[in-house]
Amino acid sequence: MAFYYSFGTVLLLLAITAPAALLFGFAGASAARSSFTPISWLGKIYIAIVRGVPDIAFFLFFVIALDQGIEWLRHQVKCPDWDEPIRQGNDFVVCTAAKMPLGNAAQWIHEVYGFTLAVVTFAIVFGAFAANVMLGAMRAVPRAQLETAEAYGMTPRQTFWRILVPQMWVYALPGLGNLWMVLIKATPLLFLLGVEDIVYWARELGGAKTARFTDYPHPDWRLWYFLVLLIFYLGFTKVSEVFLDRIMRKLTHGQATAGGEAQRKGAAA
Repeated sequence: MAFYYSFGTVLLLLAITAPAALLFGFAGASAARSSFTPISWLGKIYIAIVRGVPDIAFFLFFVIALDQGIEWLRHQVKCPDWDEPIRQGNDFVVCTAAKMPLGNAAQWIHEVYGFTLAVVTFAIVFGAFAANVMLGAMRAVPRAQLETAEAYGMTPRQTFWRILVPQMWVYALPGLGNLWMVLIKATPLLFLLGVEDIVYWARELGGAKTARFTDYPHPDWRLWYFLVLLIFYLGFTKVSEVFLDRIMRKLTHGQATAGGEAQRKGAAA
């Protein structure tokens, strides 16, 4: 049953991470195009650093850093009289009350905590890629549209939210669609973060079956479990392609874009 539940874990990760990454991406893109230089630098540095580090390295580093950062803050509050160094060689030692989660906490709390760290890490990483896509989409909106809005007396804030943002999605969707596919393929990284996902259980259950059944139907049952994962991911990406294609047709309807032009020619034919 844990193997079946792990599919829900993957779907829950995608359901939470996708909107969170969009929020990070939108904030990063908005900051990068800001006219206030420090904020613009902050957005561009966020995009450049996260995109420039291999995903696996960032995942492994950030989860450890975030976990230790939380424990360090709790240690400062809960154990102010602690007189031993926190860093002891390669060990990170805090008082028992500062542990996250507590050692006597229920197992589900440990699992939720690990899953939350994974969600935050996924959102930050893929938010940087989404920010780069959205920044390019914002720049792709014709400048004449913005100048017309300004000529009608719109404030920069009104121009941003009423003109730029609605049209930006048309240009951003192809890149965001590709990013969604990459996010789906990246979910097995949960296994590296200590979350018991479908890859973890496929390996564990396949190994257990191998010891019990040596000849039928295959000496290594992991083959069949990973075949199930292959079918799951292929089916999920196919459904995603159909869904994204429908959204694209809806967004480009009547728009002066390549997609809108293709729809117009198709209707005329």
